[in-house]
Amino acid sequence: MTFDGFTADDFNVFHIEGLLPRKRAIEDRIQPKFRIIGDELTEDLSGMIGSEMYLHIARHARRTVNPPNDTWLAIAGDKRGYKKHPHFQIGLWDDRVFIWLAYIYELPRKTEIANTFLQHMNEISNLSSDHYVISLDHTKKDAKAIEQMDLKNALERLRDVKKAEFLVGKQLFPTNPVLANGNEFIQFAKQTFEQLIPLYRLSYQ
Repeated sequence: MTFDGFTADDFNVFHIEGLLPRKRAIEDRIQPKFRIIGDELTEDLSGMIGSEMYLHIARHARRTVNPPNDTWLAIAGDKRGYKKHPHFQIGLWDDRVFIWLAYIYELPRKTEIANTFLQHMNEISNLSSDHYVISLDHTKKDAKAIEQMDLKNALERLRDVKKAEFLVGKQLFPTNPVLANGNEFIQFAKQTFEQLIPLYRLSYQ
């Protein structure tokens, strides 16, 4: 199988009613694409970072009633899991694709990482010239352009609030032609991750 890009059918998965029908559609339509994208990007990230990275594809196994509103792949430096580590994500909502470097609520070293980022805010702010956005909650679509974000406040919240999160990256909407071309999308994601690697490295200082 080759990855030829994302289609309207992929986004429409999230309009399917019912937990099991939607999960089956995610498994059939989206996860094979995630496998192709993830395998290539995991290999690339391992080379760029200089240590082994591992692919994780969301299974939504804990859901018993409500169907998932989004789905994703994650790439992290731990074979057993990704949520407790800084990690890279690619995923879909019903109206967009997201590409993140993610620090979510289960991360145990948030205080140290936030303090490091507060000392290097310019390295985050400089991404604004290339249309990067920030999200403070991985369970919501909301994201703001970096130049519209109170970055200091967001990082202090990451440091001080147990459930706080910080995700930085890009969002692409269905009309973006990059999404319809598999090779172009993978190159776009690769370039995005490459630009985020300096922040990823700061996470481990």
